[in-house]
Amino acid sequence: MDTLTLLQHYWWFIISLLGALLVFLLFVQGGQSLLYTLGKTETEREMIIGSLGRKWELTFTTLVTFGGAFFASFPLFYSTSFGGAYYVWMTILLVFVIQAVSYEYRKRAHNFLGEKTFNAFLLINGVAAPLLLGVAVGTLYTGANFSVDRLNLANGLGGECVISQWMSPWHGLEAVADYRNVLLGVSVVMLSLMLGCQYLISSVDSDTIVARARRKMMMAASVFVPVFVVWLLVTFSSEGYGVTADGIITVEEHKYFKTLLDIPMLFHLLWMGVVAVLASLYVAYKGRRWVIHLGGMGTVFTVLSLFLCVGWGDTAYYASLTDLQSSLTIYNSSSSLFTLRTMAYVSILVPFVVGYIGYVWYKMDSKRISKEDVGY
Repeated sequence: MDTLTLLQHYWWFIISLLGALLVFLLFVQGGQSLLYTLGKTETEREMIIGSLGRKWELTFTTLVTFGGAFFASFPLFYSTSFGGAYYVWMTILLVFVIQAVSYEYRKRAHNFLGEKTFNAFLLINGVAAPLLLGVAVGTLYTGANFSVDRLNLANGLGGECVISQWMSPWHGLEAVADYRNVLLGVSVVMLSLMLGCQYLISSVDSDTIVARARRKMMMAASVFVPVFVVWLLVTFSSEGYGVTADGIITVEEHKYFKTLLDIPMLFHLLWMGVVAVLASLYVAYKGRRWVIHLGGMGTVFTVLSLFLCVGWGDTAYYASLTDLQSSLTIYNSSSSLFTLRTMAYVSILVPFVVGYIGYVWYKMDSKRISKEDVGY
């Protein structure tokens, strides 16, 4: 494996890790969507918001970092998807913006919209963000309607020169027409609900809220498990998109399942992640308060394996349903060797940043939030 190929695989791993962390951090959205379900009084709602409010910026920052890393390492995907499926991405951005505004202004004096309006924004963000992100990620497996004219890469970017074109007037919204994308979207919503309950179990000092969270967690799990299993079975039994040594995109039976078996690390990550998520349900049911760590680890392992499965193993991670040979792989959509190498040097700082985040997380959650902390 030459240096460029090695760096392409390395940066797909970084992208996959960021995506996995983002899905885990959607527990904030899951908790928000249960604001009125778990919080029956104003005091209880303020405790829930106070707890989630300590973490929401991590989700937003990880989303931005995920997009930025994709832009820097695989710019052709960024220009194709973010530039073509912009209805979906703009909607995702909008629901995250209203979340940020809500945390900033919901308790401000002279708030002319009223606190309930911003609470409604949090509920919208809590459901729409994980649903839309799940549907968008689902297109990495199912493909999208675009074409790429790589000859324009050599013609410059001026005038009418267009490299990628989106071939549907719905600009990404057509993804909901594929039931596989919807299945993944619903799975992410239910997973965020489960993780949101687990986080509140760990961070809120209220037996009443914790008891409700346990019940809602099991209800969400009863939907998540069958839906996610169906998505896994359908995805791994369906056709996938591979790339030959000559760069030709081909349709292969059971491609993603073959990749999972050909790279044992991915298979082990997947089963360990699934087991950890299921074990977190049992641990929470038994009354353990540290459950979010187990559920979070399982989520990261599972999502990491699924991201790597669609990018590694000579797979086209973004197939074109319009022109098969326009499909994107980590080989034909990456930045130059110089760019990838330079960013790789910078990425050495990532463990220090993660360590700092972990330390801040620990300090924030060293004391569970109580009525006194929210002024009651």
